Amino acid sequence: MSADTPLMPIAGNIDPVPTGRAPAPDVDGKRNLVGLNKDELRAALLEAGMAEKQAKLRGKQIWHWIYNRGATSFEEMTDIAKAQKPWLMERFTIRRPEVVEAQVSTDGTRKWLLRTHDGHDFEMVFIPDADRGTLCVSSQVGCTLNCRFCHTGTMRLVRNLEPYEIVGQVMLARDALGEWPSRPEGRMLTNIVMMGMGEPLYNFDNVKQALTIVMDGDGLGLSKRRITLSTSGVVPMMEKCGDEIGVNLAVSLHAVTKEVRDEIVPLNKKYGIEELLQACADYPGANNARRITFEYVMLKDKNDSDEDARELVRLLKKFDLPAKVNLIPFNPWEGAEYECSTPERIKAFSDIVFEAGISAPVRTPRGRDIDAACGQLKTAAEKKSRAQRDREAAENQAG
Repeated sequence: MSADTPLMPIAGNIDPVPTGRAPAPDVDGKRNLVGLNKDELRAALLEAGMAEKQAKLRGKQIWHWIYNRGATSFEEMTDIAKAQKPWLMERFTIRRPEVVEAQVSTDGTRKWLLRTHDGHDFEMVFIPDADRGTLCVSSQVGCTLNCRFCHTGTMRLVRNLEPYEIVGQVMLARDALGEWPSRPEGRMLTNIVMMGMGEPLYNFDNVKQALTIVMDGDGLGLSKRRITLSTSGVVPMMEKCGDEIGVNLAVSLHAVTKEVRDEIVPLNKKYGIEELLQACADYPGANNARRITFEYVMLKDKNDSDEDARELVRLLKKFDLPAKVNLIPFNPWEGAEYECSTPERIKAFSDIVFEAGISAPVRTPRGRDIDAACGQLKTAAEKKSRAQRDREAAENQAG
């Protein structure tokens, strides 16, 4: 972040509701068209003085170029009159977040450090598998929730990401993967998880707008069944998420007792485990075909006993939840107070849950050679001097 940028006020230690704060205006005064919905895009053309009939036509054309063809300039838009392009360029931009640093792991995982137009850094990660590729998308710069095992939890919230900064992550990934124009089949980026930096339900309106654009069949065209929103348990917003966005739900559970969850996910002090699981049972659209995912990070001697596994099974059955459990080996970071459970302990935990009829795969650690856990690349980059980064960028270009 910029040294002179004031931090967003944090209202409390447990459930701080971020105060809405607009990003700094663009220095060039031009309006960015990325992140506007179709009505807003047409309205922007009208407000700039374009005739109504033409704004309707141009709005459709520009939408197609931005989200189906991946255009980054008006010059690329071959069906827009040459004489009209200077008018558009004087008033509008088509801008994605800036790529500060990009890393590729030996296992194919890619991670990017991105920067907003007003100088705030955040991250996204692409994880390829044999039959799909998942992009992990951020919703905020920093986070308020202070989850003790999460590296992003060590960073103060700076601000919410705008719709263009969220949908722009998907577009940047498509740039890197060479996946323009959009096509329904044969693409590497097949799934999105809102599981990067930040709590997406504390930035609901911007996340909703961005995902609505991502799901639009005239553009990026990802099905809501291929999008998962992960929450730490902001109970009052969960039903709204199911009703208004309709994507799959994942919950960062991580513990089955009040004592332990209060410690590692402090939001539990406000919305307890039973209240959270009831909200999961009530989540619109959840059924055995669209199960709720429960994320469970494996912390040595903290939440990984046989007793914990049996209590997890009891809770999921009590609420009759269509559930699967993702067991996540803890990805340690400098200064972390926890250790990862042993492979034997993780397997024993998984076996107990599986034997109860609930899927509990162990997530394979990915990208550990590139600081791929949430928040790690941002911290690593802040430790480098500007001169170091410039030198590395020059070396990469030369290579």
